Amino acid sequence: MKVRDIQSAFNLEVAAGGGGLDREVVDGYCGDLLSDVMANAGRGSVWLTMQSHQNILAVAALKELAAIVLVNGNRPADDTRARADQEGIPILLSQGSSYQLAGMFFNAGIKKKEG
Repeated sequence: MKVRDIQSAFNLEVAAGGGGLDREVVDGYCGDLLSDVMANAGRGSVWLTMQSHQNILAVAALKELAAIVLVNGNRPADDTRARADQEGIPILLSQGSSYQLAGMFFNAGIKKKEG
């Protein structure tokens, strides 16, 4: 599944990083503590968070995440959007909660493959 498939299926707004919509999504991760995401999110994960500052892009780049979804109506600042565009890291927006989206993503087949 590609980031653009998630964006379309769940009617998520593309806030920035549209050049990365063809990234492959292999897993998902929910977390708002950056150190937790750095320690536990896997390569190709779509990350659900309420954080919207520039540091989320450093974490996403370090972990090679597929995309960031800002939940609860949060929006990135202009400098965060500009950096996401430069790095091609999609930032998607949702009015829903991490809990709601995680369930929908899981039911859509976004879950770590065993083996």
